[in-house]
Amino acid sequence: MNTRISVITICFNNLEELKVTCASVDMQTTPPYEHWIIDGSSNNEIRDYLQHTPQPAYRKWLCERDRGIADAFNKGVLRATGDIVNMLNSADYYINEHILAIVTKAFEQNPDIRWLHGKYQLLRGNIWVTIGKPFEASKLYRGMRSLAHQSMFVRKDLHDQYGLYKENISIAMDYDFVCRIAAEPMLFVPEPLIVFAPDGTSQQNYMESLKQNKQVYKSYFGSSLRLDAWQIRLKLLHYLLHSPVGHQLYKLKVALKMENV
Repeated sequence: MNTRISVITICFNNLEELKVTCASVDMQTTPPYEHWIIDGSSNNEIRDYLQHTPQPAYRKWLCERDRGIADAFNKGVLRATGDIVNMLNSADYYINEHILAIVTKAFEQNPDIRWLHGKYQLLRGNIWVTIGKPFEASKLYRGMRSLAHQSMFVRKDLHDQYGLYKENISIAMDYDFVCRIAAEPMLFVPEPLIVFAPDGTSQQNYMESLKQNKQVYKSYFGSSLRLDAWQIRLKLLHYLLHSPVGHQLYKLKVALKMENV
């Protein structure tokens, strides 16, 4: 079966962060079929670097302004010619050199799956933690809790079937796509695949992200008391985590190895 992986990296005025992502792709023992860099920068720094620095044969790029994150994602998906697509944003990176080999093997050993995801590392409460649980469609009201877009590898034909990312959603476009493919057979890889860089868009705009997640969920599944209760919980935890007391409690939680609960 085909396991050609197209890695898509969107970026904007952040050359040094892009270099980190590219380095993690280039160190893979199983190289990608292609690595598309979608650069929407307002300057030529990234374009000049890509054009004047030797790049692997699999690296391709498009440097032009876009209409936002979803538009940039879609430009990558439309240009990808591999069978599997992974969205690895600039500044995010694979946790080690074996990730694409692990993913390739998983798809080959499980030919019926349409997508997979794994654990991931992120900075929470100023502490690096590893989280991630098997996706459960029945818990979509929890949003992207324990599921990172960057740790998802999806068959490209899912976009042919379910469409691209919606440009009218500025943050939760990944969650919207997950809602559409929720019934498709998937696999969870019980080990960390990627490192999620601090200060991503959803982290910087956390409350707006929750608001959009709620709107997306209701558009597919209607109102839900579980959704309302869960969002209240997340807001309270967010404020608590950013307080001195909450930070100490989270350190205790991590020490007890309960960060993935």
